Amino acid sequence: MVIVILLQIMSMIASVSSFRVPGKLACVVLVFLASAYVAVSQEAAPKWTPEEIKELFGYCEKPELIKQLKISPETADKIGELHYWALVQKQAVEANTNVAYATPNEVETDLVKKYKTLKLSGDQLKTLLDYRKAQPDGISSCAVTTLTALKQFDTLPLPRALQLYKTKYRKMLIEKLGINGKQADQVFETEVWKQKEALAVDAIPASDFNRIRKTVALYKQRDHRYKVIGLTDEQMDAAVQFFTEHLP
Repeated sequence: MVIVILLQIMSMIASVSSFRVPGKLACVVLVFLASAYVAVSQEAAPKWTPEEIKELFGYCEKPELIKQLKISPETADKIGELHYWALVQKQAVEANTNVAYATPNEVETDLVKKYKTLKLSGDQLKTLLDYRKAQPDGISSCAVTTLTALKQFDTLPLPRALQLYKTKYRKMLIEKLGINGKQADQVFETEVWKQKEALAVDAIPASDFNRIRKTVALYKQRDHRYKVIGLTDEQMDAAVQFFTEHLP
C-alpha cells in the first residue's frame, strides 16, 4: 500500500511539472507533495529499538561480514556487539544524555579503536571500516527478512496450486536444478506450503518486528525442507531463483 501511494505521489509531482501552472502555485503544490512523500517514506521505515537492530544484524549483516572478512561467527558476533554499543551511545548523544561523548564522530572514533582489539588483519580491518563507512546505520533489510506473499494463494486450494505449477513448470524445474521427478514434486510442495504460510506472516503489520522474526523462521523451515529433499546449497539457491522468476 505504501509503495502504491509513493508511486501516485511521484506521478502527481511529474504531472504538476509538465503543465503550465503559475509559479507560486506550482511551488506550493510541489512542497506539499514533497512533504507527503517524506511522511509516507518515514512511515515505510519503522524505527526499531537498539535490541531489535542488534537482532537484525544477526540476520543480515553477520552472514555478510563472515563472507566478506572471512571471519568466524564468534568474531562477527563481537562486531555486532560493538555496533550495538555505538548505536546506544549515539542515541544518548542525540538525546543529550551521554556523559562520555558529545558527538557521533567521537563514538565512531572509539568504535574504530574497539575494532582493533578484535585482532583482525590489516586487510580485514580496512574492509570492515569501508563497510561501516558505506552503511553506518547498518542494513535495514535483506533477502531473509523480506517477505514475498502472493495473494492468489489465499483463495487457491493447495492441491489445485500444486497441479497448476507442476503442469506448467515441472520439466523446467527438473532441468534447472538437475533433480529427479520425485524431488521436483517435493520442491513444489515446499513452495506452495511456504506461500500459504507467508500469507499469515503478511498479516502482521510492517511496524511489528515479529514480522521479521517469522519471515526468517519461515525461510529457515523452507531451507530445512529443501535439505531433507536432498538439495545441495547450489540447488537450493537455484530453486529460490526459479520461483522468483516464474511465480506471478
